[in-house]
Amino acid sequence: MKKYFLLLVLVLISFSNRAQTKTVSNEETAVANQVEALRKALIDPTETNLKALTSKDLSYGHSSGVLQDQTVFIEKLLNGESDFVTIEFQNQSIQVVGDVAIVRHNLAAHTKDSGVEKDIKIGIMLVWQKQKGKWLLVARQAYKLSA
Repeated sequence: MKKYFLLLVLVLISFSNRAQTKTVSNEETAVANQVEALRKALIDPTETNLKALTSKDLSYGHSSGVLQDQTVFIEKLLNGESDFVTIEFQNQSIQVVGDVAIVRHNLAAHTKDSGVEKDIKIGIMLVWQKQKGKWLLVARQAYKLSA
């Protein structure tokens, strides 16, 4: 009888671990979808799509050290001061911890900021938070990659 009980406990633990893994996997997929939506919104920005992806408390850090809130972040994209022509996210990782997700990747882009074209490659860390059932970007920090 003890053998059957032990077997039953092991089976239940196995199913429990699979359920937890699936939940994390589903959340990672949801975050990845939001990251992709952000990539597209940076290329083709509208106030609506950017506000839908970002928290009103957004802290958006550039590799130069400049920090922007949600209003300034959106304004600079809409007026062309920050203009992404193409963006590719490389070597992306996503870690979900409760209602927070940490996303790291390298950003390779062709920009046309204020009409000046250039290619950039920088490191990015994004912090997403699940608010009212939706993943929103609350923080972003870019940094220069070492050569």
